[in-house]
Parts: sequence; structure tokens; C-alpha cells
Amino acid sequence: MSEEKPWGAPARAVQLTGGEPFIGLAGKTVMDFWRYSVPNLVTNTSRGLLAQYLVHTALGSTTRPDEWDCYDVEGDDGLRVEVKASAYLQSWEQRELSRVTFSVEKRRKWTSANGFSGEPTHNADAYVFAVHTATRHEEYDPLDVSQWEFYVASRATIAELNQKTAGLATVRRIAAGPVPFGRLGELIRSAGHAEGADGAGTLM
Repeated sequence: MSEEKPWGAPARAVQLTGGEPFIGLAGKTVMDFWRYSVPNLVTNTSRGLLAQYLVHTALGSTTRPDEWDCYDVEGDDGLRVEVKASAYLQSWEQRELSRVTFSVEKRRKWTSANGFSGEPTHNADAYVFAVHTATRHEEYDPLDVSQWEFYVASRATIAELNQKTAGLATVRRIAAGPVPFGRLGELIRSAGHAEGADGAGTLM
């Protein structure tokens, strides 16, 4: 006898290609919606999503967490990764370069079965800090992976830091890096799978 799904359980999400047409919107496809929703990869929201995508790609992942999960990227081996993105330049006019900072505070888990957890915790196995390094708007190219710096720390390292935010100087002190994109997946796995990892590790 097959097990019944809970009431209201969603169907498995279908991977869209962009060419799917809207019903009732003549000539409009999913690609048109994507162009509308993420037209500029320099905004804070899209830059964060782009950084998550880069980590997802570095890990060779074929899975994607739900948006309510307490981490951003999931490896095919179950590795949970939190991705933090920051940059010196913004999508608005600036009088000076932005200070690179990251949120590293604990978060409460949420599940449909139990709601929010009682106590906030650090919920990822590894933390990636992605910094877009361009300091002139005419040089900013979000599609050039070489313009990003990546730093990686274990959950134990972030827990020991015990702060809500961390500036770039702190990240450089506690995390391994900067590491080129080609070595990012390797370093994330090293930090995330280390037995009792209590530090950032060493780049070889």
C-alpha cells in the first residue's frame, strides 16, 4: 500500500528551460519573466544569487535547496553551504566605495512539520564569503569569474567567532583564501567535511 502524501504537499518542481509559454499572455515565455525578475546582476539581491550559483557550479551540484532552507547551496553528497556576497560597488550612485561586510549570525531552522526551531544555530557545514573586487563601474563585469575573491570557513570557525557581522579583515583572518574559482569546490569540501573542523585550513 502506497504511503499517502500529506495534505497540501506540492508536486515535484519541473526544471524550466525558459521557452515555456505563458497561457493567456500572447508571445510571452518564462525567459521574459527571467529577464524581468533578474535584469541586473549588480544589485544586492541578484549578486547574492549569482554568488550562490558560482558555489553551486564549483561543487558540481545537481540539487538546489528550497528557498526556506537554512543554507544556500547543497552538494550532491549532502554538504550544506552558506554563501555570503559583498562588493565595493553598488547599483546606485556612490560617494565612496562600500565597506565589505557579511552577516554571520545564527539562524533558526524552519520545517513544515515543526515550524521554527527554539534556538538559532549555525546550520551550514561550510561558509563561503564571495567578494566582487571591482572598484570602478566601467570595469565591473559580473560575468567575469576572475573578478571574484572567495574565502571559505568551517562551521566551527564561524561558531567560535560568535559575531553577528564580520568585515573583510576578519574574514581574511579566520578563513582560507582568497582562492581562485577553480579550487573553490575543493576547499569547500575540505572545510565542510573536516572532522571537528575548528579552523579555516591551509591552502596548498
